[in-house]
Amino acid sequence: MEQKEVAKDVENGSGENIQQTLLQEEYLKSFKPLEEGQIVEGTVVQVTNDQVFVDIGYKSEGKIPLSEFQKVPAVGEVIDVFLEKKEGRGGEVVLSKRKADHKGIWKKLKSAIDNKEAVEGKITRTVKGGYEVDLGANIKAFLPASQADIDRIDNLDSLLGTVSNFYVERVGSENGRSNVVVNRRKYLEEESERKRSEFFRTASVGDVVTGVVKSFTSFGAFIDLGGFDGLLHINDMSWGHVTRPRDFVKKGSEVKVKVINLDPDGRRINLSLKHFTDDPWLRFEEDFHVNDIVKGKVTKLTDFGAFIELKEGIEGLAHVSEFSWVKKIANPADMVKIGDEVDCMILGYDIAAGRVSLGLKQVTENPWDSFAQNSPVGTKLKGKVVKLTVSGAYIELPCALDAFLHADDYSWTRKLKNLSGVLNVGDEIDVVVLDFDRENRRIRVGVKQLADDPWKAFADAHSPGDSIEGEITSITDFGVFLKVDGGIEGLINKQNLLENKEDVFEEAVKKYNVGDKITVSIVEINPEKQKVSFSVREYKRRADREEISRYISEKERDDGAYTLGDILKNKSN
Repeated sequence: MEQKEVAKDVENGSGENIQQTLLQEEYLKSFKPLEEGQIVEGTVVQVTNDQVFVDIGYKSEGKIPLSEFQKVPAVGEVIDVFLEKKEGRGGEVVLSKRKADHKGIWKKLKSAIDNKEAVEGKITRTVKGGYEVDLGANIKAFLPASQADIDRIDNLDSLLGTVSNFYVERVGSENGRSNVVVNRRKYLEEESERKRSEFFRTASVGDVVTGVVKSFTSFGAFIDLGGFDGLLHINDMSWGHVTRPRDFVKKGSEVKVKVINLDPDGRRINLSLKHFTDDPWLRFEEDFHVNDIVKGKVTKLTDFGAFIELKEGIEGLAHVSEFSWVKKIANPADMVKIGDEVDCMILGYDIAAGRVSLGLKQVTENPWDSFAQNSPVGTKLKGKVVKLTVSGAYIELPCALDAFLHADDYSWTRKLKNLSGVLNVGDEIDVVVLDFDRENRRIRVGVKQLADDPWKAFADAHSPGDSIEGEITSITDFGVFLKVDGGIEGLINKQNLLENKEDVFEEAVKKYNVGDKITVSIVEINPEKQKVSFSVREYKRRADREEISRYISEKERDDGAYTLGDILKNKSN
């Protein structure tokens, strides 16, 4: 309305109509310039069972199905809505919450890429290569399995239903479908590092913190302290021996632990359970002393010995050399098993190093101490063959000590290179103690010494030059062996086998056979070396001399006269 027209109406007395007209114009001006297809703000004015009424400042209110809302809005709440039409069929404004959310999400995703911001979503299902993430407003994103978590995922279904923040890697559309790729791992790593830095800034050694047991390794357990991990080492779970971390903490359980080391440079946090109690080594000398005999439990076996727990937190080592006075133990498992309760002696300790040296054999009498007194040299014992060697055999004596029987001490008369032909492992034999070395722990025994030395008896009964009958036992290239009384065996060498110098050994030996009995002269006797030698030639010579002497004696009795020719003639006859 123009100014002249208003003035004219005033003059004509129609001011009331003019004022009403002005108010109507102001009311129309109060409406915002709304355009269809825009996202506008609206106020919730009413909520029913299936509808939400929203006032966007237009001529009429719009109504939106309650199903388009993720949660029921409150009356008076200001929300963003999408203006589809200013006037629908009934003249009502047509609004959509879902479309507003959809456009808002896309705008938010693009902003998240530009500004490197995280968005919230929910992992809803597994797909090939990873997961589908619901970002809201029916927008789905792909999350690669490799970017789903900081830790390795053994079971993909374990993350289903997880609500988390994600970084947006890519936003686009393909064949009319949205193509959004997100990354959860990167977000978790940054959050973990942020929280870890805050922990290093505020925490101190000795603090007690609460965490959740996350995973196990052979050397301990990782504890989630709220987005970052600390290590509970197996050695810090208990002052005592720990074999399996799972015996002390359970996966997924909440535990209170003490901070025992902070390494900001290495980004390492060490935690402990055992430090809630005092170190038992601080009271070790109140409970234990050197040479004490104590009970313990075998907790671990190694090639070099057994670890034995004396009390919780106090563990010592019994070296394999301290297992037995008499046996060389190759495998500790042959003597004890894990879980066995044993008596042992404290041999020494080092509190600073947390070490105790233990002995198992020391709780029993040392047989080496009593052997010399109970079984002096000359004692006859019964033993069992436990091992054969190239030069003899080891004999286990009744006191459980092993003695050595040399092949030379088995027989006075038999020359044995080894004893495998006369003894077997497990045989029981009688022996006599020949020598005892306490310092070097050696015992020597013999079998032949149980009987008198036949060589000494032979030497006492015979002298070189005596004649003796024997049996041929073997024929060699260098002579003939002959066995005489007492089982003594000697050699007739090649020269002594020939009756005359002109004879040839190869021909002369042909008239002898094993088993033949012949008479010979003793040439040499050496009982210390167990050696005797015989001679056929010397025996023949002696026989000839005796015959000549006898002939001469007979002639002297007859006529007192004889000649050498007579002697030779008589011999030939």
